[in-house]
Amino acid sequence: MKNLIPQSIKNVYHLFQAILATVWFGFPSRKLKVIGVTGTNGKTTTVQMIAKILEEAGFRVAAVSTINFKIGEKEWVNDTKFTTFSSFRLQEFLKKAVRADCEYAVIEVTSHALDQNRVWGVDFDVAVITNITREHLDYHKTMEEYRKAKEILLEMVSKNKEGVAVVNLNSEFVEDFLKYPLKEKYGYRIKVQSSKFKVQNDNSKLKIIEAENIELGIQNTRYQIQNTKYELNFPGEFNIENALAATCVGLSQGISLEKISQALAKIKGVPGRMERIENDRRLEIIVDYAVTPDSLRKLYDYVSKLKKENSRIIAVFGACGERDRGKRPIMGKIVAKIANFCIVTNEDPYKEDPQQIINEVFEGVSKYRRENMSAWRILDRREAIKKALQIAKPGDIVVVTGKGAEETMAVGNERIPWNDPRAIRKVLSGLEKEENR
Repeated sequence: MKNLIPQSIKNVYHLFQAILATVWFGFPSRKLKVIGVTGTNGKTTTVQMIAKILEEAGFRVAAVSTINFKIGEKEWVNDTKFTTFSSFRLQEFLKKAVRADCEYAVIEVTSHALDQNRVWGVDFDVAVITNITREHLDYHKTMEEYRKAKEILLEMVSKNKEGVAVVNLNSEFVEDFLKYPLKEKYGYRIKVQSSKFKVQNDNSKLKIIEAENIELGIQNTRYQIQNTKYELNFPGEFNIENALAATCVGLSQGISLEKISQALAKIKGVPGRMERIENDRRLEIIVDYAVTPDSLRKLYDYVSKLKKENSRIIAVFGACGERDRGKRPIMGKIVAKIANFCIVTNEDPYKEDPQQIINEVFEGVSKYRRENMSAWRILDRREAIKKALQIAKPGDIVVVTGKGAEETMAVGNERIPWNDPRAIRKVLSGLEKEENR
């Protein structure tokens, strides 16, 4: 029945709820500086980085992300499978942040939440756009509509006289995101990249922050902004972009490049984002959220650089149900072009047939599989992980994507307990016991 109701009608209902929630909790965001982070990829990591920078500068911070919630010293896991709260829960969270004497709230904001008016009534001070790549076309239908949904955050910030925009200059639609009249605009990019964006006259005051002298390591990254050196405990250029976004936010709040560098160096990692699983089998085991073609491509570009002459890449991945079906074979193609072994498995089928989802991803694998590349379809995710670890030899790289550090798997109306890092450790322990018998 719910599918018979047009989304526009549902959005009116969401707007009514948001207005009611904002009034009920007394417009709490007016007592905070609120930073909204949106984009296809990198939102969660960017939120963690911004929160750390603000804390190191002496501010009290609240944060909402896909993986966790934070109010001051209190942190807890996000096991809801929702990135952005319902309007009532969001306003309640902000009210609690105010009561806890927080000065900032950093919120991961989805295109769905923006389109559905769920963040109406939040007085955003800063809008961060990490990037725009293919995702959620089941909902938005076109990239143009997807972009317009993200733009709502900038429209909200533009109502604030002190509003700030932070935009990735190597993303699509940069001109659309920078057109809003704001007090400050920051653009960021990696200097070695050829930026898709050229500064126009109306953006002559745009402050551009660039990373240069980049050194990419297996477990960390070094680079420089102006005369300040940075070291991240995160690998990959995509994490430099996330750090640049957070740096721009810090600068907009009067925090020095030196203080930002110190803060970022203290972050040891983000659960489920390029997370390495320690093991005694001399394997590189990487867990990452990567649920879009763009994030998978960047991840496997990085992994291919890690690969040594005799090592092999073993991929365990799938695709989410009730989402953009068109991206499934694309994701299969991306992985098949690089991996030596592909294991397509269950992820979050929701009410879709999980085997059908696997088959659609496998179409891309089959079409682009290389000579000497082996591939399997294994419905049970634990068995898929076990297969990967049984195949793996010392020096190999095992990459498990799609779930990150999530605590549940959505199957029908149920939320089944599941966590990839925990599952991998249990399988490793089981294999060790089998080998010692």
